[in-house]
Amino acid sequence: MTQLYLKPGRQKSVKQRHPWVFSGAIERIEGEPASGDEVRVLDAAGRFLARGFYSQHHSIRCRLLRWEDEPIDAAFLQEQIRSAIRLRRRWITGDTDAYRLVNGEGDGLPGLIVDQYGDILVMQISHAGMDRRRDEIVQTLEEELDPLAIYEKSDVPSRKAEGLPASVGTRLGDFNSGAVRITENGLIFYVDIVGGQKTGFYLDQRDNRHFIRQLAHGRRVLNCFAYTGGFTVAAMAGGAETVVSVDRSKQALELAQKNVRENGFQLPADHFVAADVGDYLRTVNDPFDIIILDPPAFARHRQDVKRASRAYKDINLQAMKRLPAGGLLFTCSCSQHISPDLFQKILFAAAHDAKRSVRVLSEHAHPVDHPFSLYHPEGRYLHAFLLEIE
Repeated sequence: MTQLYLKPGRQKSVKQRHPWVFSGAIERIEGEPASGDEVRVLDAAGRFLARGFYSQHHSIRCRLLRWEDEPIDAAFLQEQIRSAIRLRRRWITGDTDAYRLVNGEGDGLPGLIVDQYGDILVMQISHAGMDRRRDEIVQTLEEELDPLAIYEKSDVPSRKAEGLPASVGTRLGDFNSGAVRITENGLIFYVDIVGGQKTGFYLDQRDNRHFIRQLAHGRRVLNCFAYTGGFTVAAMAGGAETVVSVDRSKQALELAQKNVRENGFQLPADHFVAADVGDYLRTVNDPFDIIILDPPAFARHRQDVKRASRAYKDINLQAMKRLPAGGLLFTCSCSQHISPDLFQKILFAAAHDAKRSVRVLSEHAHPVDHPFSLYHPEGRYLHAFLLEIE
């Protein structure tokens, strides 16, 4: 088996169970591994550290899965997937049938995401090690869950860095491309798995949608970056007086309208606005008691942080200007490279420039089906604050 020898002093992170080994940490390689091969990682003195999957092209040369000198075989992958499923079964309640089953490094399976939407599983593979073990993964999911279908949606940019083409299509069963009906905390949503963002729905905001539901009674709510109306439906279920949903995508807003209707609520058609959120916030004069900002990741790479910080500041500044005294701003960042501390500093700058007194009422993050490893802080990407504008 191929051996990766680390440079002197570069073994610390591996000993601390961080799952990534970067190219700059490697002193030499014994063997000629291809992307996806299993390799052993050793310190400079030749002492065993861990086993993982090799990447020829990515700056992360090895993703680690085992810190015991045992093979990463089908039995190991099967037990990791089973362990991930057991965790969800302990925590997810009966009125929810859509959640994340496998969360990459958070479940000890870097490069693998599996989401459940009722009887449909959606799988996303982002690097070569998991890509070469696709059949084993599908077989385990079939044996453990007996899904109606497994659909693969491996079209993420990180595959390009791995030298892998996109891989999209049905891997098990018979899946048509129509919207899939799910239930979340007793509410109904239709999810466009094939054409939607990520694997079809922002499952990581489930707890935050329930939180907004608890806040919304009697309030006028503006849901920015509304997508298919997750926060909109939650606010209506909580007794909101009205909700306006803003998103660039007309197609997403059409599904949002359907989701509102399916839950027995009614909103005027002009409450679903296809527009740029920044432009809308600058021009709207309607009064709102709660504004929700849940933008897409503005910083997908480390070099994007400065530009992303300006974008986060701008939309939060505009939202703060639009809220009355006592108004609430629920604001989110799902950018891995924006830390909670940096996000709070961005909000401080926005409040300062908006000339508003603002205080943090609560802080929010991932639900339990999106765990991240304590040894892998990069897995913590979702940050949210509830702010009161005074």
